[in-house]
Amino acid sequence: MNLFTIADLHLPLGSNKPMDIFGGWDNYVERIEKNWKKLVNDDDTVVIGGDVSWGISLAESKPDFEFINNLPGKKIILKGNHDYWWSTANKINEFLCENKFDTISILHNSCYSDGDIAICGTRGWIYDGTGEHDQKVILREASRLETSIKLAIQNNAKPIVFLHYPPVYAECVCEEILDVLKKYSIDTVYYGHIHGRGIYNIVPEYDGIKLKHVAADGVDFTPQFVSKCNLFEKV
Repeated sequence: MNLFTIADLHLPLGSNKPMDIFGGWDNYVERIEKNWKKLVNDDDTVVIGGDVSWGISLAESKPDFEFINNLPGKKIILKGNHDYWWSTANKINEFLCENKFDTISILHNSCYSDGDIAICGTRGWIYDGTGEHDQKVILREASRLETSIKLAIQNNAKPIVFLHYPPVYAECVCEEILDVLKKYSIDTVYYGHIHGRGIYNIVPEYDGIKLKHVAADGVDFTPQFVSKCNLFEKV
């Protein structure tokens, strides 16, 4: 079994907001499906790092979830800044259950462990000094990340961290998120969010932590291999 990751699918199947109006996104839904099926088997797991669907509600996002559910492997989804469909964990889980989307789970104040490694993470945030609201969000996201990592450690599993926002981008450094990563000796983080020319400003490593950008358009709409794994269960 293998663990893969990809972020920012931006699926438009339930809404009229296709990404192919942007350069490099032509036929992206078909490309995601083709590349996914080449690499991922039914016993593999794929972490999708946010910005999954353009739907503004769970109902509007249903065709996108159906598309994801029908792809090979188990999928674990965390929240992105454009996931307007995101509701409470209970409502999302009820939606997944009612529609028999049984290959999809969400990562929210939790982690998923196979006994050796654990999938940990949260949305994250980028703080550039814009206001008090940003600081409140950062503290909340840092707390959620720490909760996720602690659960992994309590189960004697090595945390593998996934975020939507990069903890470091260009001149922006989210110290609160970095403090959590350093506290628990996290050596690698996978993230999305950055697109187009913004990719030129990504920071591949900071203070010894490898920062791996996996937004769909930055990885040719192809899931990226992370690790060998066993069956993940929610912790």
